[in-house]
Order: sequence, then C-alpha cells, then structure tokens
Amino acid sequence: MPPISTLEEAASYLEGLINNERLPQFQYARLGLGPIRRLLRRLGNPERELSVLHVAGSKGKGSTALFAESLLTALGERVGTFTSPHLVRWTERFRLDGREVEGSLLASCVDRVRPHVDALRREDPKDAPTFFDATTAAGLLLFAEAGVDRAIIEVGIGGRLDSTNVVAPAVCCITSIELEHTDKLGETLGEIAGEKAGIVKAGVPCVTGRLPDEAAAVVAARCSQAEAPLLRLGREFSVELDPEASGDTWTRVRYREPDGFGFETALSVPGLHQADNAAVAAAAVRRLGAHDDAALAGAAEKGLARTRLPGRVEVLERRPWVVVDSAHTAASARALADTVARFPARRRHWVLSVSIGKDLDAILRALLAGAASVTVTRAEPSRSLDPGKVAAAIRVAAPDVPARVVPNPQLAVRAAREALEDEDLLCVAGSFYLAGIARSMLSEAAGRPVGVSRRGGRGA
Repeated sequence: MPPISTLEEAASYLEGLINNERLPQFQYARLGLGPIRRLLRRLGNPERELSVLHVAGSKGKGSTALFAESLLTALGERVGTFTSPHLVRWTERFRLDGREVEGSLLASCVDRVRPHVDALRREDPKDAPTFFDATTAAGLLLFAEAGVDRAIIEVGIGGRLDSTNVVAPAVCCITSIELEHTDKLGETLGEIAGEKAGIVKAGVPCVTGRLPDEAAAVVAARCSQAEAPLLRLGREFSVELDPEASGDTWTRVRYREPDGFGFETALSVPGLHQADNAAVAAAAVRRLGAHDDAALAGAAEKGLARTRLPGRVEVLERRPWVVVDSAHTAASARALADTVARFPARRRHWVLSVSIGKDLDAILRALLAGAASVTVTRAEPSRSLDPGKVAAAIRVAAPDVPARVVPNPQLAVRAAREALEDEDLLCVAGSFYLAGIARSMLSEAAGRPVGVSRRGGRGA
C-alpha cells in the first residue's frame, strides 16, 4: 500500500472510515473507549506523554480552547491544540503554537496511524476504531512527537464516552450545558450534564462556565465524588464587560478572582459569551499552576487580545456587514442574536441551516426577532433538517418574516449576499458545516486562499 504523503490522501483515508457517530440513528451509548485504547497501545500510548487541558461543553469549547492556546503561547509554552470539526481545511483541527500544522506533517501522522487502525478493523470489525478514534489518535501522536509543553484537547460529543476521554488531564473545563444532541446524550439537562461531567478525574481541577442549576448540581456532585476542585464562573471567578469601551466587533473585559488576581483586556470578538469563554480559559490556565500571577496577568492582557476565532461572529465584510457564525444550539443562537443586534445595520438577513436533534423552535425564537428575511438551506444532507420544514416553522413563528428555501447551500449564500444593500447585514449561522461552506465561498470571492474543504466528525 503506498504511503499517505499529502493532505488530500490523509483526508480521503479518514473520511473513508465508517463514521457511525455522524449518523442520526446512531446510539451514543454504543460508543466505548476500548477501541481507541487498543489503538493508542499499538502507537506506544502517546497520550501519556502529554500535559492536557481537556475542554467539554455544549457550546464555547472550541473558543475556550483557542483562548487557552493564545494565553499559554503568550506565556512561552509550546502548545498543541486539537479541535473539531473544521470549517474549511482538515489542518484546522491540529495546531502547533497557534498555527495549523502543515499538510505533510498531518499526512505523516495519519500514515503512521493507518496500519494500526486497519489491523484492528480486521481483527474485530464490530468493535474497531471509529473515524474520530483515528483522528484523535493522530492528534495525540502528533503532539507527543512535537514535544509540546501542553496539549489542549477539545471533546467531540458528550465527554464520558468521547474518544478524547482517554487522556489524564491536568485541568478540565465544562464551558456550557444545554439541550443538544438529545438523541445521543439524553433528554434532560441532568442527563447531558452527566455525560459532560464524565471527563472529571479524581483530584483534577474542573472549571465551568455559567451552567443551568440542574446541570450545575450534577457537575458539582461528580466533582465532590472525585474530590476534584470545582471553580465556577460567577462564583470562584468572574468576568464583566465594559460597555463604554466595547465596539461592534470587539469587547473590553475585566476578569477577577476573590484572592485579588485579575486583569483587563480587549477581545477581538464581541459578546458576553466570548468573554465567558475567555474567562474559563484564564481560570483553567491559572489552575495549571505553572506560572506566577504577574506573568499570567500580563500574558492574558496580550494573548487573549490576539485570539482569532474563525466562524465565531467572524466579520468577513463591513459594507455591507457579512458575518459567519457556527451557532447551532438555543443558547448560542440567543448569544449570537444579541451580538448581531449591536451591529449598526439597517436590515438584518439570515442564511440558516439547522442540524437534526437541535431545538428548532428555540433557535428560531432567538434569531427571528428583527429579521428582515431568512434563506433556509441544507448544509449537510445526513445531518441537517429538511429546509422546507424549517421554512414552515419560520412561517408559523414569524409570519411577517419572508422565508425562502434554497436547498443548495452554496447557492443560498450567494443569492443572499448578492441581494444585500450597503447598509444591510447578513449572518450565516445554524451549523458548523454551513459556516465552513460560507467562509470558504466568501474567502474565495475576496481572493483569500482556502484549502481542502472536506469535513467530518464531532462537534457540529
């Protein structure tokens, strides 16, 4: 078998694995950590060489991971960051020192993982490594061989049975908990919290964002059982906005802890939800205990301000405003709608795709307030709701808001963009997949480079 030597070949191999987790009918409870543990043993257990910050959550975990990456990089650490899914390029999932890895490096890692995955699939096809097992293993191997000081590992779905839960973290985070992936994680906040809290380890600090009471109680009980220190946003640490010093596309924040530690900085992205994510990252990095408070405060002021969050209230154009966001849950839709309302636009238009298993009514309630029009599309055939059903729900929820169906996502984005006037705003949202499609198209139109656009796996 010829070696995998290019990014395209690596992407083709990974996409060719049976990705059961993506199928709507797949039962999350059938997942297990046995296959990835067997795979990692064959690779020499690279995860044991890593100091890990493990990040779970319904939303905000990718942003929190990137904030933590910026902070640790500003502190002089060598950092590897694993996130999912990607917007445009496969290499977005694997970062070293704040940059996507080279395609040839990723290809080399996938080439080394492939024979072990294939051997295990031949030995036991029914309990073989999944797509996400192989992707996670490639990331852990890459970071171990790079000799990073810290690895930031984002959970895909849930936590307890997620492939990433093979790591032994130095600190873990749970950014948020809401009703999402209810077909896999449970139908109540408590059930979902139990899955997220599965990443909590004995004696390991757990940092959380603003959790609903029902979910917070479950996480607190798990931490108590594991004798894991619990630090909660709004209790053991806090963050607040400075509204007079915040603009349309950035946010001034103040971070504080009861012992006097704190800092102020300006984030390059707007919204209280991103201030929360930055605060969770800062609290988690402080719990690593590797740097004194003066160095940490200085690095936070500089590093957090430099953080860029692709696909998170990302402004691609300003006249007219064109914004791309990966919001795909009720809470993230509310946060996005609140943020978009602050932009100085005359009319606000949406291109929307909603994934199966999401709270469609709650998402629409958030996004339709003040909308001038909605173009409904289908970002991913196997995971997105029928756009005709979404449009029908819009007509019931907001009869005065024009809703049109354009099933092809590329055509939907293009048509909505071409209809804008200079004072308008267009926001493309509802799905990580749609955000990636829109970002790729609009970057190409503006002459910015894009890469391999295949996409798969957790976190969408």
